[in-house]
Amino acid sequence: MVPLDLIPHLRRAHDEIDRRYAEPLDLAALAAVAGVSRHHFLRGFAAVYGRTPVATLARRRIERAQDLLRATNLTVTEVCMLVGYSSLGSFSSRFRRLVGVSPSDYQARWAGGPPRIPGCVVFMHGLSDTAIPEKPADDAPR
Repeated sequence: MVPLDLIPHLRRAHDEIDRRYAEPLDLAALAAVAGVSRHHFLRGFAAVYGRTPVATLARRRIERAQDLLRATNLTVTEVCMLVGYSSLGSFSSRFRRLVGVSPSDYQARWAGGPPRIPGCVVFMHGLSDTAIPEKPADDAPR
């Protein structure tokens, strides 16, 4: 049983995974966000969310990859890098394990749909979660 006062701390770490999934995150960094030891964090996180922090991070990355493969004309390699993987092989095998098909087959399944967002727009205008948000102009209404 997880102490109730630990749950908000675990939620902070879960939110960190959702926000920074494309960045390198490790167990020590996530435990620091939660403010507890790595071992205490790992046990508590798995008990509350039903999977380890690493599995949660992988699932979040693959969910975002699915979005990008459906909606953009980015290559599988570009999507792989955007969602935080540095190895196409690791990305493809994890994608296949979680989704049931390869990233290429998944992308091809959506090829006949609405027009895709060009990759240059994704990179320039922040449609990838990793883009730096634009600052409002000084004369822009707030």
